[in-house]
Parts: sequence; C-alpha cells; structure tokens
Amino acid sequence: MAKSNRKQVLGRGLSALLNDPDHNIDSAEDKNAAQVIGNIIDLPLENISNNPFQPRTNFNEDVLKELSVSIKELGVIQPVTVRKMKGEQYQLVSGERRLRAAKMVGLSKIPAYVRLANDQESLEMALVENIQRQDLDPIEIGLSYQRLIEEINLTQDQLSERVGKKRSTITNYMRLLKLDPIIQTGMRDQFISMGHGRALVNVEDPKTQLDLYKQIVKKGLSVRAVEVLVRKLKDPKATSSSYASPFIKQAATELESFFETAVNVTANDHGKGVLKITFESQEKLQHILNKIKGES
Repeated sequence: MAKSNRKQVLGRGLSALLNDPDHNIDSAEDKNAAQVIGNIIDLPLENISNNPFQPRTNFNEDVLKELSVSIKELGVIQPVTVRKMKGEQYQLVSGERRLRAAKMVGLSKIPAYVRLANDQESLEMALVENIQRQDLDPIEIGLSYQRLIEEINLTQDQLSERVGKKRSTITNYMRLLKLDPIIQTGMRDQFISMGHGRALVNVEDPKTQLDLYKQIVKKGLSVRAVEVLVRKLKDPKATSSSYASPFIKQAATELESFFETAVNVTANDHGKGVLKITFESQEKLQHILNKIKGES
C-alpha cells in the first residue's frame, strides 16, 4: 500500500507543476517536461474532454456498472491516457470506459498518463528506462509494455530489441493485464506471484478465476498446485501424470507469443500429446494460417 500512496503524492505534485501559470508545460521541449513524461498524474475529471476520434459510440451498461463497482472498491487500477491541451484542459486518448465508470462512482479525480506535444521519443526513453527498475511489480511492467506497443507503435520484435527481453517474456507480462482487477491488485500487493497470475489468466470465466484466486490466498497454494487445478478445469480427465514439464510449458509460451493467441500443450510421459490453438474469429484463424505459411 505504501507504494500506491507514494504514487498519489507524486501525482498531486506533478498536477500542480502542470497547472503552474508561470511555467506552461505543453511540449517535450518545455522546462520540467521530463518530470511529466511517463509518470502518473491525478487529474480532475471535469478537465478531461472525450476523444472526438473514439470509434466506439455504444458502451455496454452492465460492463460499465461492473467496472464502476470495481473502481469504487479498488480505485482505478490502469490509468487513462490524456493529451495536454490549452491551460488546464486535457483530451482523452484512451480509457473511455474507465473514465465513464469513474464518473458513475462520483470520483473527482482519476490517475492519468499525460502526453505532450513532440514527446514520442522522450516517452519511449522514459518507459524503457522505467522497465529496467528493480522495484516494479508485474502489472506495472505489463502496463509499460502495453504503452510502448499502443502509444509508441512498436511491434513486439522492436520492443524485444529495445528492452532486451524475449518476445515470450513480454507476452507473459501483457497477458496479466487480462486478469480481473481484484487479482491484479492482489499481485501488486504481493498476495500472489506472477506465476500464479500466469496460471489464472488461462481461466476464461471471470467468476471461476476469482474463486481460484481466493483459494490461493486462503490456502497458500503453490504455483504448481494452481496449474494442476487450472488444467483439470480445462480438461476434467487430466491427471497429475500429465503435468507439463518445463520444456512443454516453454513450448506453449513461445507458441502463444508466435501466434499471438492462447495455446494449450499437453503430453504424457512418453512425449505424445495434443496441441490446441485458440482463435476467436475467422480473421484470427486466417492470421494463424498466415503465420504458419510465413506470410505475416
């Protein structure tokens, strides 16, 4: 919890810096811009306008209500991204569901990453440097990877070169962001490890995922025990003898990174097994076929 408090204090200080009328920070070249780029800042909701280029116009009310309940209990886990406009005004870049849900709850401020004019190179440097820190939790690392891909428009291969990590490692961190916010918070507070999170992310049903998380915390389950439970949920006929060896797990991880989708690999003691590749649409299947043919 101390880590979260430090960030909030930092956010308030940077917010005051941004709104100092004597020292406007509008671009990466302005004084003190380096203190803003890549950091989280608490911004008043009333100062953030919607993105006019947002392609989505309809938002599922039930999903928004669920998100608002989560935000009320845990706060905003993943900051929104905004662009600095004139004065104290900001325009939303990404995170409209989080912004709407925060308004539903009645929050007055929301944590945000602030983009400045001409800050592309500086932001990339700040994020890459941030990833090298030793005190980051897995969710913070995943968020940094996500921003480098979505905001800097790096491919996973380019990102791998920038940070000196394997593509499979980057994929593993980013997949953690698919976990329920409660589980993400538990990982940040060290109730569970990244290994637990990697096992839980393979459970598609949110309720089952949360139930397993509660079992881990209550019973102190090991990562291996959780992997066995998850495997049995996905394949009730599975037995402990088919527990994935390190080679099988590494193979599955590399295949997931290559195909950019969930992959399940099981094998018996003689090495014979089954490979399952998940796809959500015909477009995704075509993408997988193109990968196999070497056309993408």
